[in-house]
Amino acid sequence: MSQDYKDSRLALRLLLGFTVLVAFAVALIVMGILMTVPALSPWVAETFNSGIGLQTSAIISAIVSVIVLVIFAVAAGEGLLGEIQFMIAGFFLFFVFFWLLIAWVF
Repeated sequence: MSQDYKDSRLALRLLLGFTVLVAFAVALIVMGILMTVPALSPWVAETFNSGIGLQTSAIISAIVSVIVLVIFAVAAGEGLLGEIQFMIAGFFLFFVFFWLLIAWVF
C-alpha cells in the first residue's frame, strides 16, 4: 500500500470519528433544550404576554429590519446586488432580534 492511501484512510477515519462526536454533542444539546423548554414556558408566557404582543411586534420588526438593511446596503455601496445572500441572512437575524426585543420592551 502506498503512503497516500494510508494517509487517506487515516483522514477518513478521523473525519468519521469527529463527525460522530459532533453529532453526539448536538444530540445532547438538543435533548437538554427540549427538557428545559417546558420548565421555561410559564416564564416566557408571563414575560411576553403583556404589551403590544408578538403579532404587532412582528410587523414592526419586519419594517425596522428592512429599513436597517437598506441603510446598510446603501452604506456598503453595491450591497443591494453584490451581497444579497448575506443580506437575507441578516434580515432574518435582525427580524428575530427586533421582534422579541419590541415584544419584551413594549
